[in-house]
Amino acid sequence: MNEIRQRLKALRMELLRRNLDAWYISGTDPHASEYLPEMWQTRKYISGFSGSYGVVVVAQEEAALWTDSRYFIQAEEQLKGAGIKMFKLRVPDAVSPETWMEKKLSAGSKVGFDPQTLSVAGYRNLAASFQITGINFVETPDLFEKVWENRPGLPENPLFEFGSDSTGLSRKEKRDLLVAGLKKQNADFQVITSLDELAWLFNLRGSDIDYNPVFTGYGVVGKNKYILFVDPKKVPFDLKLQLEREKISLMPYDSFFSWLKSVRGKKVFLDPDSASYAISSSLQADNKICEDISLVAWLKVQKNKTELKGFREAMQKDGAALLGFLFWLKENVGKDVVTEHTIGVKLAEFRSQQEGFVGESFAPIAGYREHGAIVHLSVDEESALMLEPEGILLFDSGGQYLHGTTDITRTVALGEVTPQQKTDYTLVLKGMIALSRIQFPAGTKGCNLDVLARLALWQKGLNYGHGTGHGVGHFLNVHEGPVSVRQEINEVPLLPGMVLSNEPGLYREGKYGIRIENMIVCVEKEETEFGKFLGFETLTLCPIDTSLIDIGMLTPEEKEWLNSYHRRVYKELGPVVRKELRAFLKELTLEI
Repeated sequence: MNEIRQRLKALRMELLRRNLDAWYISGTDPHASEYLPEMWQTRKYISGFSGSYGVVVVAQEEAALWTDSRYFIQAEEQLKGAGIKMFKLRVPDAVSPETWMEKKLSAGSKVGFDPQTLSVAGYRNLAASFQITGINFVETPDLFEKVWENRPGLPENPLFEFGSDSTGLSRKEKRDLLVAGLKKQNADFQVITSLDELAWLFNLRGSDIDYNPVFTGYGVVGKNKYILFVDPKKVPFDLKLQLEREKISLMPYDSFFSWLKSVRGKKVFLDPDSASYAISSSLQADNKICEDISLVAWLKVQKNKTELKGFREAMQKDGAALLGFLFWLKENVGKDVVTEHTIGVKLAEFRSQQEGFVGESFAPIAGYREHGAIVHLSVDEESALMLEPEGILLFDSGGQYLHGTTDITRTVALGEVTPQQKTDYTLVLKGMIALSRIQFPAGTKGCNLDVLARLALWQKGLNYGHGTGHGVGHFLNVHEGPVSVRQEINEVPLLPGMVLSNEPGLYREGKYGIRIENMIVCVEKEETEFGKFLGFETLTLCPIDTSLIDIGMLTPEEKEWLNSYHRRVYKELGPVVRKELRAFLKELTLEI
């Protein structure tokens, strides 16, 4: 932790030189990414906290980090001795970064921020709050350039084509859809800043960020603009020729802001939640800015038939890999040295045997006993617990296949379990089944359905801190907006073709954690005199551990859903696994 203290000291010296009282660190990159290339892992560099979400504020006397319930335990542990206090977000009575700064700083104080790494919406929220208390919110350069010795550069990994046979739509067709949307907004072009939107729109993929098949770039697309800003070294010669044939202008990544400053008299579409404040402030006064949820995000989130077919292929392959893993787990726990770290390695190994596997979709989470209560646990060989033939193991993992992206969590018994563990597991399962079975009117939002996954828990005075469901990209980011199923208000309605996770959980700190997660797709169910009704189809194919269920707690409808799901899992996985695994699968999918 001495190293972190030295980094904080260096940053504070830089703040003094610039007459700043504090510096706000959003913890993201110029593309509002969740997962980051090493160059932009600023939150980790300055604090030592390695979670995927968090804001840091460094003042002259104090420093603080804010994160959500996925990382409370991890952050407390990683910040020990660093001189940084941890604050909880998304909990009742949470103290926000702006509230904390307003208490610590007096009127006239100066808080700096890097406009490249703060969204337009984020800037406005902070600036409005500071205006009331008289704190000045001022743009600065990227101060990490001054204090981060030997800072890594941006990756130079090559782009590759992800053709319409996989995506279902050509680049031209996607551009035409975007142009039609821009016409309704009376906008000339959209600036595309989110890396997954850029990859989707241009039918390209990359490997600049671990687990996310994206590349670093910007896009400008409209009726008369078709520009991809990307490091020229990243574009293979044949791909460059192909893009040029399609009248796509290739410009250097580092020329983007100078190009923006040259734009005159245009109506520019921006998503204020993903476009940086630097983009907004670079556009001249004679341009008009139109703001809303990205039009590309709307197009991308409703998967087409080709993409959904790919997801189903990926699920079958992922299910076969997971079945092999479960068999290995059964054969080795208690007979060989198996740790939480081994679990992550073996999950990747079994997936890698599947055709079309590209890599993991996020760092695997394996939590045995008390580690299961750490929602986004990350262990190394030294900190990993050894598994014994007793208690429960939670593992959350996913794969990137050329067909689609997967995300699954299972909690399994390794031996004898307690009655309380069975009760808790069954309550979580009841929530997962309730969301799986629901039929709802068109226009319903994810926040309207979140209670279904929590109801059985709430009735026992129990809850979980994370969201119930997030969008999932098609061979893209495992966390995809703008749709979600969580308690916070999200005005985006659920629409056919949206692929989400369904993952209620329960965590008893110091004891164990339980989470059961399937991926689901929103589908049309029926139309009545009361309108159109939608529901979900489960995509994930993997047995749910029935040995952990208190069967007496399930209703007949819940039992039938589980039995029907297991019949389907056996039907779809049975033909693609070897005979030994088929017998094992039969055992795991027996009716209850």
